[in-house]
Amino acid sequence: MSGQFLYGANIFANGIRQHYLRYGGKGTPVVLVPGITSPAITWGFVAERLAENHDVYVLDVRGRGLSSTGPDLDYGLDSMASDVVHFAEALKLNAPALLGHSMGARIAIRASNMKPAAFSRLVLVDPPVSGPGRRPYPSKLPWYVDSIRLSLKGIDAEGMKAFCPTWTEEQLKLRAEWLHTCYEPAIVTAFEDFHKDDIFPDLPKLSVPAMLMVAGRGGVIEQADIDEALALNPAIEIARVENAGHMIPWDDFDGFFAALGDFLSR
Repeated sequence: MSGQFLYGANIFANGIRQHYLRYGGKGTPVVLVPGITSPAITWGFVAERLAENHDVYVLDVRGRGLSSTGPDLDYGLDSMASDVVHFAEALKLNAPALLGHSMGARIAIRASNMKPAAFSRLVLVDPPVSGPGRRPYPSKLPWYVDSIRLSLKGIDAEGMKAFCPTWTEEQLKLRAEWLHTCYEPAIVTAFEDFHKDDIFPDLPKLSVPAMLMVAGRGGVIEQADIDEALALNPAIEIARVENAGHMIPWDDFDGFFAALGDFLSR
């Protein structure tokens, strides 16, 4: 932790302990919601840059990192979205922007529709668009489960390279250190919900400015999906990062911020 990092903390909201990391502390508040197996700390390198102009809160989604976990919790999309709504309320954040990646983008969409006045704008980074009757999400469940089970026994960066071959040594070390905090049933539920809970019907209901950021090499969002999203909500702004896979800031850090531009500050 360095640079813009301020502190890590816990708050009781929506009936659970929610852990978060805060960066910057000045400017427009931004709540960053990571993806399916990304504890908050793994987004620190992005939060550092965002915090140059924003007050950034990076969440540990339930069942991940240092937030509440275990067999008694509901890990469905609605519960995770409700967590974000209550998190912002509990910290008395004034209409923060939501920036969500992958699963986190789906959470951001649902949270914004739960309480539209609570958030000012959305950045939706390569959300899964699979669902009933749609093509499946390109990643497969064993990729997640196998790596989590290895991490529970202890895995190093070299072992993690088999799952994330393009990542830097620093990124691999961080994932190897923290992946064991991802509770397998939470990850399985979220992955299955990618295919059970269609996010497209939520798009026409969005009442705040929204950006859909698409990975050019991710295989998650195709042109037909973009066309459908725009037909449902023509106000959505499309940004592309052509040289990145699904983990956009990992693959093209500068491209991620170039695509984001001044959207969070408008």
